[in-house]
Amino acid sequence: MSQPSTRQELIDYSLRRLGYPVLEINVDDDQIEDLVDDAIQHFQDYHYDGVERMFLKHKVTEAEKTTLKTGVTTTTATSGIGVTSVNWDEGQNFLQLPDHVIGVEKVFKLDNSTISSGMFSIKYQIFLNDLYYYGALDLLNYSMTKTYLEDLSRLITPDVQIRFNRKRGRLYLDIDLSDLTDDDYIILDCYRLVDPADASKIYNDWWLKKYTTALIKKQWGQNLIKFQGVMLPGGVSLNGRQIYDDAVREIEELDRELRETYEQPPLDLIG
Repeated sequence: MSQPSTRQELIDYSLRRLGYPVLEINVDDDQIEDLVDDAIQHFQDYHYDGVERMFLKHKVTEAEKTTLKTGVTTTTATSGIGVTSVNWDEGQNFLQLPDHVIGVEKVFKLDNSTISSGMFSIKYQIFLNDLYYYGALDLLNYSMTKTYLEDLSRLITPDVQIRFNRKRGRLYLDIDLSDLTDDDYIILDCYRLVDPADASKIYNDWWLKKYTTALIKKQWGQNLIKFQGVMLPGGVSLNGRQIYDDAVREIEELDRELRETYEQPPLDLIG
């Protein structure tokens, strides 16, 4: 199938591109599975279609509230002087996020308090009466004022004081935990990986198909390198080095295309 919609169809497509079944592709099935995983991971890390911005809602449970407010974990480290053990305490003010969440922009807390929600809230009144003023209605002035208001919002709103690391998967909430009450919800403005199992069109992405084929081709050449110069019946000789070098060049070109065409450009910072 020239338009694969499953993992196996992507593998079959790549093997056909390399000459199967006319040629025997000397790559083990487990090697192919690893290479497909590598291709998808590379796609998710750099391709703009590999991630999506999401708003995820979570209701903070009573057990989580107790841990966030009072939980402490202790780490014991050994110093280099006299082999002395030193204890370090860290607050457990974090929530464990799913593995597919790779970045958190903001955290919004929803409750029924007049302090933080509704048109009679303190925050709303401050913005309405004191802050939201921008002289003229030109776009440049409006944009600069909005940026200024966002900076002020970060200072007066405790909900956005967060820390997150993708490898740990922990969302640290550096807020006044006494504000957490019953039926509190937090909403994450975050980025998550697009799972091919839920978005099958990823398998038919033109760049991913070419990249998967190139990875399998490289592994094929690497497997044949040790048989370099071996003559087969009929006077045919194996040239694993040429296959390997061609695949490396194709991968480099595809990486360059990914970075220049499909990767999200970095945001400009002015200040």
